[in-house]
Amino acid sequence: MDFVSIRIITSDVARLVEFYERATDVQATWATEDFAELRTPTATLAIASTRTVPLFAPGSARPADNHSVITEFLVADVDRVHQNLTAFITDFVSEPTTMPWGNRSLLFRDPDGNLVNFFTPVTPAAIAKFAR
Repeated sequence: MDFVSIRIITSDVARLVEFYERATDVQATWATEDFAELRTPTATLAIASTRTVPLFAPGSARPADNHSVITEFLVADVDRVHQNLTAFITDFVSEPTTMPWGNRSLLFRDPDGNLVNFFTPVTPAAIAKFAR
């Protein structure tokens, strides 16, 4: 089995895609006006309209209602990225902080309120874990 992607359901696909394109510097690929993907070398962030939910199961997903998942992105320098993001992100949950497991993390919310973590490994163990 391969983990392929995370899909965010939203009532405003264009707004959320634009936000993630700006935050990640990754261009989205649009399949339809209701579905776009931001592909990185290791995973894909899919963003889909509420209009796609009935295709799977009506009522199975609701936009802007996530209280348990954090979408995470590995970045080269989280402090530099934080400086760049302050121009357009206003909902920072925490400034860059070194976590006990060795990552320096920046936590913020996307326009739908979903938690996003940008992090950089900073301890030898964390750096080794994410070495490519």
